[in-house]
Amino acid sequence: MRFSKYRLPVLLVFCCLVFSNFAYGKSDADFSNGGGTLSGATTGLALTSSRLISVTGYPGVGSVSGNLGSVSFTTDALTGGSLQMGGTFAAGGTFTIVGSGTARLAKGVLFSGSFSGPVSWTVTTLANGTHNYTLTGVVTGTMGGVSVNGVSVQLTVNTGKGLFNGTTKVSGGDTTVTPSVPEPSTMAMFGIGALGLVGLLRRRALARI
Repeated sequence: MRFSKYRLPVLLVFCCLVFSNFAYGKSDADFSNGGGTLSGATTGLALTSSRLISVTGYPGVGSVSGNLGSVSFTTDALTGGSLQMGGTFAAGGTFTIVGSGTARLAKGVLFSGSFSGPVSWTVTTLANGTHNYTLTGVVTGTMGGVSVNGVSVQLTVNTGKGLFNGTTKVSGGDTTVTPSVPEPSTMAMFGIGALGLVGLLRRRALARI
C-alpha cells in the first residue's frame, strides 16, 4: 500500500492508452451520391436532387445500396478565381445527407454540417477540348449525435466544349466522414507525460525511505 497515492497517475496512463487505441480504431462512414443539379453564381453553389445511392460503415447499418435518400449542399461565396476557369469558395454553407428509411437506414437526417474550410472548384480540360469540373471540400458536422469531420468530392458531367454557365449535372460524388477524436499521437504524448510523472513521484518517495 506504500505507493497507493500513485494509483491515479497510473490510471490516467492506462486510460490514455486505452482511449488512444479506441479512438484510432474508429471506422469511417462513406456516402456515395449520383445525379442532381449543381447550380449557382459567385455568391455560392448549391447541389439539389442528388440521390444517395450507397452507404458503407454507418453505425448499425454496414454496407447498403439502392435509392437510399438524398445529398444536398450549399457553399459560401467565391473568394478567388472564376466559375468558368476554377476557383475557391469560402468555408461555410450547409451539407446535409438524408436517409429515406430503406435498407436499414433511418428515415431522416444522417449527417448535418457545413464546409469547414475553403472549397476547391477545379476545371479539367480533356484532350478533345471538353470539360469536367470537380468540387472538393472538408466538411464538419454531426452524424447520429456524434461530431464528425471528413471530405466530400463531387464530379460534374462533361460540359462539352462550353464552360460552366451557372448550372450543370453531377455525375457522382463521395463523402467520407470519421468521428472527431483527439489524435492518437496527442494521446500517446499525454500518456508518456503522465508515466514520467509517476516515475518522478516514485523516485522522490524512495529517496525519503
